Amino acid sequence: MRITASAISLNVEDVSASAAFMKRHFGFTEDMSAEGFVSLSRKDAGFNLIFLRTGLSSLKPESLKHRKAEGILVAFVVDDIDAEYRRLQDEGVRILTPIETEPWGERFFQVADDNGVILQLVQWMHPPPEGVVS
Repeated sequence: MRITASAISLNVEDVSASAAFMKRHFGFTEDMSAEGFVSLSRKDAGFNLIFLRTGLSSLKPESLKHRKAEGILVAFVVDDIDAEYRRLQDEGVRILTPIETEPWGERFFQVADDNGVILQLVQWMHPPPEGVVS
């Protein structure tokens, strides 16, 4: 198999709110959109971030239409976790989890958009274990 592109697709009640949050606070740009759909990207993210309105008829299989994602978060590895923490605080973003450092060297914090999509920013304080991205 050869993968030519990657995307994360999340179902949310308010597509516009999640898209606006990602554009305003994380520098994503809108590639395309339609009723109940938006695809966002950043050259350095490595994937497109897609928001689909919950219950959209084009979502197959039927069992997924009304399902809420639980335990899912979108993680970004950054160079300066403290600067990003201050920036997002200054922008009024609600911090869910203040900065923590795990024993294995992962320093992180978490925020959420208006739909409850959790975003985790990570900085590795030393190289991560082999095979670990974030």
